[in-house]
Amino acid sequence: QVQVVESGGGAVQPGGSLRLSCVASGDIFSIYAMGWYRQAPGKQRELVADIIPAGNTRYSDDAKGRFTISRDDAKKSVYLEMNALKPDDTAVYYCRVEIDQRRGYHGYWGQGTQVTVSS
Repeated sequence: QVQVVESGGGAVQPGGSLRLSCVASGDIFSIYAMGWYRQAPGKQRELVADIIPAGNTRYSDDAKGRFTISRDDAKKSVYLEMNALKPDDTAVYYCRVEIDQRRGYHGYWGQGTQVTVSS
C-alpha cells in the first residue's frame, strides 16, 4: 500500500508565494521521478515540474524562473516553491511519484491541493 499526500495549497494574492509539499509513504523500495502537475477548471492536467534522483529537473515554460522543485529522498518528499504567482496559476496541484515496490516502477498520484491566486 502506498500513499501520496500533498499539502501547502491555499489562497494568495498575485505576486505572492506558496510552498507545496508532498510525501510518499507505505511499501516503497525506491523512488524515481517526483513531479508536480496542475489542472485548472476546464483544462487538461499538465506538467509543472519534475525531478529525478540525479537532481535533473524539468519545468514547463510557464514555471521556469518562478517555480523551483526540490526533493528530499530521506523523507520521501518533493517540494514546489512557487513565486510571483499569477491568477493563471490557479489550479488543483497534484503530486506524482514513481515508486518501485520490487516489481517495477508505477506512478502514484496524490489527491491534489488547491491553489487560488486572486486579488
